[in-house]
Amino acid sequence: MTLHLTGIGFRYTRSTAVFDSFDLSVSSPATVLLGPNGAGKSTLMGIAATHLQAGTGTVSWRGTTPSSRRARAAYVRAVAWLPQEVVAIPGLKVREQVAYTGWLKGMSRGHAWAASKDALERVKLTDLADRRSHQLSGGQKRRMGLAGALTHKSELILMDEPTAGLDPTQRKIFRNLLDALREDVHIVVSTHQTEDLADSYSEVVVLDQGQVRFQGSTQEFHGLGGADTDSPRERAEAAYAELVRGEV
Repeated sequence: MTLHLTGIGFRYTRSTAVFDSFDLSVSSPATVLLGPNGAGKSTLMGIAATHLQAGTGTVSWRGTTPSSRRARAAYVRAVAWLPQEVVAIPGLKVREQVAYTGWLKGMSRGHAWAASKDALERVKLTDLADRRSHQLSGGQKRRMGLAGALTHKSELILMDEPTAGLDPTQRKIFRNLLDALREDVHIVVSTHQTEDLADSYSEVVVLDQGQVRFQGSTQEFHGLGGADTDSPRERAEAAYAELVRGEV
């Protein structure tokens, strides 16, 4: 199963191109998209999720391209997007919002409601199912967003900086959830953090100034950091620093 972005061109203004004839294919079950702020990570994730419309080029997942209304419906059922800020819907409880996400993706209300129970169990939010969604913490809201993606059985989940701003406990909870998800769903996570790459991801893509500086396995990525240290985290930091400076 592969996510293809082909010939992508995107501009926020006429004078500034974020992407120009950009190509990327991702097939690993767990991919991390690394890059500094302003590298284009969030824009790329938005395009892949069809939240943003590229000026040129195509996106596809397992051969499905959202080029028509019917094809787009199939694409967004299979490809979920978890933005950095998950917005609570006023008046809805946690389980209601999770089920509502499934309904928006084309599920019947009854099916979405039933599936939301299992989804909340997977993200360990069952005890908060009847709480108002706006009362959740930042980390809990992201887990609620993840539950929404699981409700409609997404095949690919795109996550934009999912652990940014979380305390160490919430970050650990979320990383453990991602590790468990890899067994039956593909994930692509954008971040500027290099911790735990070897444990959580099988492929690394480094993006800088709208260009791919590196794409390969986590082992290959760590190898770019040299042999001066036995710490995977320090090797990852060294490799990342070299790549975004364009010295490798």
